[in-house]
Amino acid sequence: MIEQFKDAFKEEAVELLNQLEEKLLELEESPLDKEIISSVFRTMHTIKGSSAMFGFESISRFTHEVESIMDSLREGKFIADRGLIDLTLETRDHLRDLLNDPPKASPELESASSDLIARFKAFTDRRIAEKRAADGEEPEVVEVKAAKPEAAGTIQGKEESKAVVTYRIGVQPHPTILNNGTNPLLLVGELAELGDCTVTPVLGTIPLLDAIDPQSCYVGWMVVLSTTKDENAIRDIFIFVEGDCDLKVERITDRDLIGDEPPKKIGQILIERGITSPEKISEALSEQRKIGEVLVEKNVVTADQVKSALEEQDHLRKLHEKQDQSTSIRVGSDKLDALVDLVGEMVTLQARLTQTTNAFKDAQLSSITEQFERLVSQLRDNTMTMRMLPIGTTFSKFRRLVRDLSADLHKEAEIVTEGAETELDKTVIEKLNDPLVHLIRNSLDHGIESPEERRAAGKDPKGTIKLSAAHAGANVLVTVSDDGAGLNREAIYRKAVEKGLVGANVEIADAELFQLIFAAGFSTAKTVTSVSGRGVGMDVVRREIESLGGSVGIETVPAKGTKFTLRIPLTLAIIEGLLVKIGDGFFVVPLQSVDGCIEIKSSEASGAGKGRAITSYRGDLLPYIGLREFFNFETTPPEIMQIVIVNALESRIGLVVDSVIGEYQTVIKPLGRMFHDVEGLSGATILGDGTVALIMDVNRLAVMKNREEIHTRSIATSGRG
Repeated sequence: MIEQFKDAFKEEAVELLNQLEEKLLELEESPLDKEIISSVFRTMHTIKGSSAMFGFESISRFTHEVESIMDSLREGKFIADRGLIDLTLETRDHLRDLLNDPPKASPELESASSDLIARFKAFTDRRIAEKRAADGEEPEVVEVKAAKPEAAGTIQGKEESKAVVTYRIGVQPHPTILNNGTNPLLLVGELAELGDCTVTPVLGTIPLLDAIDPQSCYVGWMVVLSTTKDENAIRDIFIFVEGDCDLKVERITDRDLIGDEPPKKIGQILIERGITSPEKISEALSEQRKIGEVLVEKNVVTADQVKSALEEQDHLRKLHEKQDQSTSIRVGSDKLDALVDLVGEMVTLQARLTQTTNAFKDAQLSSITEQFERLVSQLRDNTMTMRMLPIGTTFSKFRRLVRDLSADLHKEAEIVTEGAETELDKTVIEKLNDPLVHLIRNSLDHGIESPEERRAAGKDPKGTIKLSAAHAGANVLVTVSDDGAGLNREAIYRKAVEKGLVGANVEIADAELFQLIFAAGFSTAKTVTSVSGRGVGMDVVRREIESLGGSVGIETVPAKGTKFTLRIPLTLAIIEGLLVKIGDGFFVVPLQSVDGCIEIKSSEASGAGKGRAITSYRGDLLPYIGLREFFNFETTPPEIMQIVIVNALESRIGLVVDSVIGEYQTVIKPLGRMFHDVEGLSGATILGDGTVALIMDVNRLAVMKNREEIHTRSIATSGRG
């Protein structure tokens, strides 16, 4: 049993160390921010206490020494600089090594711990002495609210956020507020965006119907708001209507105090609002009935006021429960993967049941099948949601990469991220790490110029790499861009000719040429370094992204920079597909790639598999591929065939099939080792009747045909020469 707790400790300690790395990089940018310093200290303190509790004495001793040094930093005895950050990051990496070792560290790791502490102490002693010797006053430090002390035996999963404060807000617009075009409901909506909000309308001021002026406002609102914002943020919402409404803002309680006291009773709330007195509340309580009913009967309060007080009581009760109850549990990823596999099997079984039901044409059976289909659909969606993680968990790793690599290359660069909250399937996120590492390293090595070159070009000496993510339908677009020199077209062309990828005199579009940098062994670097030059990295990028069913697009402007756009599916487990038939075989085209379908005569499509033919589609000329010839089907084609237009490699291309059957929910199964090298296919699925259908990799098909066309043009050009 204790081993399970040790494993849980290790998992959460790794999360803390990742969080520590982020905070240290923030501290490097804001060395005087006491909130960040306190966060670093608390992390060390938490790891120390928890490691001792679970028997990791080597980690406990090591972090105790580091904690003492961090305490000196917290007390302002010296200021954090790059040297301290370097040592602390090295400490963080060493703690990872200690976590991977048995509780009793090896002699080598114990020696490394002693050496690191000695260097740490020597460095900080020198900095403390320098600061004492320096003239001038103490540097001003950012003041923050003191953190709550933490128990030594707990693991802190997330940093403490700002304190949540609950306000009671009374909003009573003047009857004439509508005359200037103000919509009071929009103001209340803005309040709701500040936090957890409960809104109760005040209706007691509405006159009888024959006395209502349709251009006047009679409704007010009582709002209970729990937020991290201060009172000024609330009042700012009403800054332009101050003269047109009565606004009252009262601070009820801090969330930090909610756990220490029971939720307020309705009588307390009414007294706090000044609606009634303690004496009248006591009198009402003596009648042994609901206090609200008694007070309304005695005309002490209105029904609206009681309702509003009850809403406030319920709001505070829910806050109390949120603080007491855990909102998440930790589940092993293997269990989650097993659940997804089971859901996939259910989806396949449901498709088979639907097909069987259609054959029987029984109304009662059809009704049961439809209900089962809805439940499976909900189960599928919920299971897929459970696997979704914010991509920021991957983004945060690259700040350290950019920091260390820019120092190695003697360049200045920073990384900026956007869309870290964008969610992706956890399997996709895991496979994204290596491609993003290679793209960022490539941007730093080949894209970002040296500080001297950037100054000469009129640029900021510090380059910027931007990492962003955003949803685009059933895909996520992840972009890596830099403000460097851009791709060198001539150098890429010369290298392509040298490697025989393009003929010497062949004209090739930029989009096709730039895709060649993803070829294995392709590199324009003049020398091989520890960072690049072997032509391996970009090949890894393409292979990994295509294995995810995605694509890579390139945009570049000379002297301005380059942008790589990765288009990746949200999930790899279950996709929506378009079921098509070629000969006696079934294929699935990912629906997210499909743009449309058109008809073509088989006589026109004949031979398109050995080259590229052109068809007209919505006013444009598009190339198409005859899949019957491509996959070597020898059966007789139908007289009328279909071209499925798909988006591939940032452009559109047609796939000629015998017929289109319709949409189909596809559970992706791997092809297995025997078919590992088969190009143009990404997996398989089982249809409702047990038939196997192959899933097309439209991006790979497009790459293969592009490569074939370039090769054909190169041969033709050589022949003319």
